[in-house]
Amino acid sequence: MSAQLSEARPQAPSGAAPRPPSPLSIRGLVYRPEAGALIGTLGVFVFFAVFGGSKFLAAGGTASWLNVAAELGIIAIPVGLLMVAGELDLSVGSVLASSSMTLAIVSGHWGGPMILGIVLALAAGVVTGLLNGLLVTRTNVPSFVVTLATNFGMAGLTLGLSRVITGTTSVGIKPDPASKAVFGTLIGGQFEVAIFWWLAVAAVVAWVLQMTKYGNWVLAVGGDPVSARACGIPTERLKVVLYVASGFGAALVGVIQTCLYNGAQVANGQSFVFNSIIAVVVGGVLLTGGYGSVIGVILGTLTFAIVNQGIYYTGWNADWASFILGVLILAAVLMNNTFRRLALSARAGKKA
Repeated sequence: MSAQLSEARPQAPSGAAPRPPSPLSIRGLVYRPEAGALIGTLGVFVFFAVFGGSKFLAAGGTASWLNVAAELGIIAIPVGLLMVAGELDLSVGSVLASSSMTLAIVSGHWGGPMILGIVLALAAGVVTGLLNGLLVTRTNVPSFVVTLATNFGMAGLTLGLSRVITGTTSVGIKPDPASKAVFGTLIGGQFEVAIFWWLAVAAVVAWVLQMTKYGNWVLAVGGDPVSARACGIPTERLKVVLYVASGFGAALVGVIQTCLYNGAQVANGQSFVFNSIIAVVVGGVLLTGGYGSVIGVILGTLTFAIVNQGIYYTGWNADWASFILGVLILAAVLMNNTFRRLALSARAGKKA
């Protein structure tokens, strides 16, 4: 998504504005949209490495924040794309819970095949994303309102159906060995296999956005939807696809958690609603849209996870974790705005 910042530059004529620095130079890296997020990630890692000591740096400590980053990152990447396109998705928490309960009820309570439960769980996320996309694009109601309503509606529907079908809000499940290995195993007894799913999602999305026209489309829609539509970009269809991707990501995490913990609860997932937005904002994506990158979202997710888990290794009162996150969000926004101005100035110099 930051490919526009690294395109080839024409030779500047004599007396023209100075050429921007090479993207491979130190100054060039500073002008990239991920610069603020990278500094934030490195900063919090060094901070907790110093105050958390060997326990934070040990395999168990590393696994604690990598596992959090993996599950959050699978959701945050598509949510970040939506935010770059100028939209929000506040329904991911309920989508995660409904997908988890779908899998647990179909393959646990009813004893159906795991593959059927997984497919239906993922389908629940896709359908919800499709519904969100159609409502936002067809009604022109702000996405904040639409997805907030979907979040509450899905939460109530999941709770009601779970009580009617199972008589409880928590359902256990025994995944078969293949499903457990693919979605819910712990590598070395500590690292979730979700880490590989996160890396796969990040690689696929980064490739699509860097190597295809869709990356420019997402940026264009978020920057100026009217101009993007006038240029022939299918803005409504693009937003629907992005909402479907967001729903699929939340459903995938629901499947992973169900297989990992051998069960599901209707209350799962609500923390992902704002945590995903925090990670995306810390990663340099603007709430107003039109600016951001996949790498930045990954770095923002890592930063959030390190802060979220690192506090427990310092020996300090964990009540301070929310305070640290609040300060971090404010600092990240201020710093990202600074680097954004540098990046935009570099692009202006590139066009001169």
